Amino acid sequence: MKKVGSFIGDWWRLVGPYFRSEEWPYAIPLLIGAIALTLGAVFLEVLFNEWSRRFYDALEKKDEAAFWSEIITFLWLATLFIIAAVTRYVVSPYLRLRWRRWLTGRYLAHWLDGRGYYRIELERTIDNADQRIAEDLRFLGEYTMQLLLGFISAVATLISFLFILWQLSGPLSLKPIGLDVEVPGYMAIAALLYAIVGTFLANLVGRRLISLNFMKQRYEANFRFGLMRVRENAEGIALYSGEQREMDTLNMRFADVFRNGWHVLFTEAQLTLYQSGYAQVAIIFPYLVTAPRFFAGVITLGVMMQTASAFGQVYTALSFFVTNYTTVAELRAVMDRLKGLQEASDKKPAGAISVEPQADTSDIGVEAMTLALPNGQRLLQDTTLTLPRGQSTLISGASGSGKSTLFRALAGIWPFGSGHVHVPAGARVLFLPQKPYIPIGTLRDAVRYPDEQSTASDGEIVAALEAASLGHLAARLGEDAHWTNILSGGEQQRLAIARALVFKPDWLFLDEATASLDETTEEAVYTALKQRLPGATIVSIGHRPSLRKWHDRRLELQRTPGEVGRLVEATAPA
Repeated sequence: MKKVGSFIGDWWRLVGPYFRSEEWPYAIPLLIGAIALTLGAVFLEVLFNEWSRRFYDALEKKDEAAFWSEIITFLWLATLFIIAAVTRYVVSPYLRLRWRRWLTGRYLAHWLDGRGYYRIELERTIDNADQRIAEDLRFLGEYTMQLLLGFISAVATLISFLFILWQLSGPLSLKPIGLDVEVPGYMAIAALLYAIVGTFLANLVGRRLISLNFMKQRYEANFRFGLMRVRENAEGIALYSGEQREMDTLNMRFADVFRNGWHVLFTEAQLTLYQSGYAQVAIIFPYLVTAPRFFAGVITLGVMMQTASAFGQVYTALSFFVTNYTTVAELRAVMDRLKGLQEASDKKPAGAISVEPQADTSDIGVEAMTLALPNGQRLLQDTTLTLPRGQSTLISGASGSGKSTLFRALAGIWPFGSGHVHVPAGARVLFLPQKPYIPIGTLRDAVRYPDEQSTASDGEIVAALEAASLGHLAARLGEDAHWTNILSGGEQQRLAIARALVFKPDWLFLDEATASLDETTEEAVYTALKQRLPGATIVSIGHRPSLRKWHDRRLELQRTPGEVGRLVEATAPA
């Protein structure tokens, strides 16, 4: 009972917000409509049950007029059934579609806001967040509606047909076994006991499916991710002749899929064996118990058939959890994965590095900054730093000393540490990492990214591309492509420079942003930045000596392995 309560509580926390959201004017009427159609289908089943008694009685009596009258009645009932079925097919899926749209928007915002997606990838707290959003949200709506409407149908069917079965089955005398007792409505009682025992046994057989389905989603997503990695890194793998290594890795990941799939298959086969036997016995059972009364002439053929039909309906209703156990197990796994995604997105490190706009300063200041790695190892301790406006600064240091981590902290995205970064209020700040992000789309949008409100004309974009030594791309502004796969590493870095020229930042931070360029192209790029962005303050992170002449000040991040690093003023460049 405690597990059932926990299941319902977790389910409502995932499902309830939608029906209380701004979507409620659509969600609640659609839900009411789906429930009404489900209850209407049960009512039609009751009418069909009554019809079966009259129809078989007409056959037994060879009453031709009654036979044809019942055929006409059946056509009306069948027409209503078809209309209701088609309407249900539209209403419930449309509700699921709207629900999925709302859930997707909510989870995307939850995942992206506060850079939860970035923390998740850094800490590896959960796997395949994309798969949880793309697939598990769809499954949540599908399984919920299937089980909710199925449960409502089962309850309504149980109430309706249990009453009918109680009336039809009559009393059962226990005199043949030496007891002077009559059991009223014995068929109804038998159906109840049959389903209760069946549900208990189904749980014993199928409860392993919950954890198996959870792992199924994980292994399938891991395998798809491996395939995607091969596709996105095709050139690097080909240059290294790494096909065999990738084959081994993909086969290992699919081995997890196969092994878990076999366990799922074996468990589902056991459950199916039980369910099939359970269902087959239920078909013959009502005829066995009504046959003596029928052959004794106590009941008619119509009553016998109606009793069997009513027993089947009661048995089906009471067996709801037996027949839907696999779906319940899959829903539980989906809920656990979505709950894990929510918790991972909400989880924030104890400390935090805040980036605060400040109206009374024109410089960027760092106050009491402590930087650490995800494992807790500290890179900097209580560091204070000022980056004056108009004074270009080069931050250098040995590889692995923490330069890029400092870059991320200044951008406000590094979650491990504490301190404050003060930025002039209203300043336009742009960070260019060593590996630029280029969205799939037109080249025009790639250069404008991330400024969605950019009013830069095609002429300005072309000029920026030419200044970044990418003039050969000027004719392709409107081409929609996966530019990361088309451009070389050096071209991608130059596209990021063109992006900076279009963005016109007040502060431009470059983290090894020209590392893929030769010194001649690097000089051309810095010349373009200095000439075209005269008001921008440039802060570069790198270790090339050729960078020194473009900066007024140099800081060095010094760190001995196992010790906390420190920023020191280096000799000013000539």
